[in-house]
Amino acid sequence: MLTSKQRAALRAMATNLEPIIYVGKAGLTENVLTQVDDALTARELIKGTVQQNAPVTAAQMASEIAAATGAEAVSASGRKFVLYRARPEDPTIRI
Repeated sequence: MLTSKQRAALRAMATNLEPIIYVGKAGLTENVLTQVDDALTARELIKGTVQQNAPVTAAQMASEIAAATGAEAVSASGRKFVLYRARPEDPTIRI
């Protein structure tokens, strides 16, 4: 569980990130979960976008993905969301 200060620091780091995860009208699929898991392992902090025709909001998608991958939902605003999961060994981001 992240504290509010940790969440704020991660949000600040994510400001300049480009979204690398796109969720469309199919919603949360196995492919999306695999991409998220791989991206979190490689980067620790990622930004995603929920497309206009998706059946859920960014906040709902962030919480679903976080629950499925063991990540933390940092923020969700509009159609964008930010996720964080520290690497088990040698984490890059220190908060």
